[in-house]
Amino acid sequence: MTAIEVVTAYSIALSQGDIPTAFSHFSPDAKWHQPGNHQFAGTKIGLEAIGKMLGDMMGATQGSLVIKPAGAMMVNGNLVSFPVHFNGKIGEKTVDMNSNDLFEVVDGKIVQVWLFSEDQDVEDEFWN
Repeated sequence: MTAIEVVTAYSIALSQGDIPTAFSHFSPDAKWHQPGNHQFAGTKIGLEAIGKMLGDMMGATQGSLVIKPAGAMMVNGNLVSFPVHFNGKIGEKTVDMNSNDLFEVVDGKIVQVWLFSEDQDVEDEFWN
């Protein structure tokens, strides 16, 4: 599979709630770079750490966190840029913004993901 095919397959599985299939597109020692200054920020290494972070985010938002494509994926060699829109709620706090996810794919597996938020200060406030 090409890099864009891998990220597309991951995205489709994730949108269908099929976490095992979504995670099958990751290298076991993948790195996820979560930006910001909040409880989920930092680099997570390995599927267990990435899965825990994503699960904790869903728990914090009581399942209200929704991430949807916000434009076409763009590819540059083994890098895929994926514009997304996310929103969610924690108590009275809400977040509703665009971001961009950058995936690195090697040998048909996602090995790194970097996230970029439209307004990191607002996102930090949401998660804190």
